[in-house]
Amino acid sequence: MKLRRPAFLLAGLLSFFAARASAQDSSSSTAEKPAATVAAPSGPTAALRDFLLAACTQSQGEFVRFLTARNKESFARLTPTARVAFMKRFVLLNEPGKATVTSNPAGRPTVQCETPDVTTEMQIGGAEIRENLAFLPIELRDAADSTGITVRRVTLGLVREAGEWKLLSLGVLFLDLPSLEAEWDQEEISPNESSALDGLKKIAEAIETYRKLYTRLPESLSNLGPARSGQANAQAANLVDSDLASGMKNGYAFRYVILGGSSLGAQARFELSATPLTYGRTGTRSFFRDAGGALHAADHQGAVGSEIDPKIK
Repeated sequence: MKLRRPAFLLAGLLSFFAARASAQDSSSSTAEKPAATVAAPSGPTAALRDFLLAACTQSQGEFVRFLTARNKESFARLTPTARVAFMKRFVLLNEPGKATVTSNPAGRPTVQCETPDVTTEMQIGGAEIRENLAFLPIELRDAADSTGITVRRVTLGLVREAGEWKLLSLGVLFLDLPSLEAEWDQEEISPNESSALDGLKKIAEAIETYRKLYTRLPESLSNLGPARSGQANAQAANLVDSDLASGMKNGYAFRYVILGGSSLGAQARFELSATPLTYGRTGTRSFFRDAGGALHAADHQGAVGSEIDPKIK
């Protein structure tokens, strides 16, 4: 069983809501519901089916069609990593899958999401519709397990918004992407800042290596990047990866400034800085490497730091 559960919020809720979903529709996968509670093909069942298909293939354009207007706006502001992580929560798989749909004799769909490592099946039960709200139980299992031990159940809620069905809740947990957005930003800031510091060190080392190889400082960070063809040269020394050479990596922008040599023959020196691309989302601290090689950090609301900022030990 290779379903990726611990990393995702959905996995923690599956067992918790199993009894609730089962009590609502203990025969959802096999028995016919009364006509009043079976969704039409264009109703919430079809919407949830297409939502799961989009989550399986990690198709962001399709996925956002089934988010409420408020959640759709927040989803668009999330970093690419956070958007993918959110979609993964609904299929419990780490990578995009091949999605197919089958139907049981009652016409209820089963979405199958196939990856090289594991295939999950998500069987949608009968919809319980209350005016503009709909609740649908889902049974999720590993397709390779015929014992039924791996079955997990959860109920998803949908709301009719502007005439279309949108995902509203996971069990009794209502989707609130604006709140999750802030939490995910905080989770990403620390690794982004660590990456920015590491990037400054790598760039500084690459510049000194470049100086030894070509007896001068590079004109720009792009001169440190990968050679497109042939061997490394002064225009592409192959000393840092393409992201650092472009001046942007992991939510930070890098700046390189040459300080001219003196008339007495002193070597030219340089300064480096790293600032968050989106302050408060990709990082809060600005980092600065002075001409002497010391590293500094401070919160400048996204502006460039300086050598008067506190030193980093």
